[in-house]
Amino acid sequence: MAGAPNLFISILEFVLALGFLAFIHEAGHFLVSRLFKIEVEEFGFGFPPRLAKLFTLGGTLFTLNWIPFGAFVRPKGENDPNVPGGLGAASPWKRLLVLLGGPAANILTGIILFLFVFIQTGAPDSSKVLIASVVADSPAAQSGIQAGDLILKVNGQPVTSMDNMSALIKTSVGKDTVITYQRNGQIGELTVVPRPNPPSGQGPLGVQLTNPMVPITLGQAIPMSLQVTGNYINQLFLLPSRIIQGQLTPEQSRVVGPFGMFTMFNQERNRDIQTTSTPAAGPAVNVLSFLAIISVALGITNLLPIPALDGGRILFLIPEILFHKRVPPKYENAVHAIGFFALVALLVVITAQDIINPVVLP
Repeated sequence: MAGAPNLFISILEFVLALGFLAFIHEAGHFLVSRLFKIEVEEFGFGFPPRLAKLFTLGGTLFTLNWIPFGAFVRPKGENDPNVPGGLGAASPWKRLLVLLGGPAANILTGIILFLFVFIQTGAPDSSKVLIASVVADSPAAQSGIQAGDLILKVNGQPVTSMDNMSALIKTSVGKDTVITYQRNGQIGELTVVPRPNPPSGQGPLGVQLTNPMVPITLGQAIPMSLQVTGNYINQLFLLPSRIIQGQLTPEQSRVVGPFGMFTMFNQERNRDIQTTSTPAAGPAVNVLSFLAIISVALGITNLLPIPALDGGRILFLIPEILFHKRVPPKYENAVHAIGFFALVALLVVITAQDIINPVVLP
């Protein structure tokens, strides 16, 4: 029973975090709508049924709803071009920008979250090599190498990168190898014999290497956060081809729902707790990184040409933009309604999978 309060707190944090990302998405739609003088009738926190009316601002009713996952924006005349001042009556370019507002807000949020992570943790110094972990009973463990050791030299040759160290170790397989290291500010040496046929995933020494983190400025953190966000977006676009080519296992490429995301969120939360003696005040860098990835994925996923998603609605705008021929709203609404129910059914299947086969992060 001792873990029940902690689980409740974790669930509450997850619901708030996911709700925040959904709020950001809908806020993007809302702000762009207001920018183009498109009236918004309701901004809802959570999904109906409605729990309470909060307040009215600028003609928009803000409400609190019973289902805690998500948020929604209800523009005036969303699917009716005959309603003056509504979304349906706006030009196709304005409607396009309104639809892009949500995904753009999520991607921007991902960039900002990554920025916080880099400012808190610093950046890896690729010119230095740190021992992240040591496998029990491995040559490294038997020789006295410890996690946290900074490796300076191998057989007298300076170590300048992880690849450089791996290459130096490979040339010394089966031989006495002198490792010069720094531990707690003290420099020492030890001798280890790298094994020629190590178990899978362990390497000749039986260690996991990483780079030590160094503080960086805001100016350095901004391009790094942009770069890592771009890398995640690129990986999302490459995902289908990598699956087809067999580069990813079914577990690596599986789709997860809210239950699966909570499982991963809780694992990252526990990692943050384990890395600080004061969990409440510690930097939750693993959770922030996870939420940044989810936010970017949410933005890109919503751009997919799937009915009921922003990308599906954008798809119906293309004929109007290119050929000035608008798809009759009744047909578009029918397609989106079918797409919505299909997505709900898919979500039920994915959630069942997440419960039966829980996600486990490496």
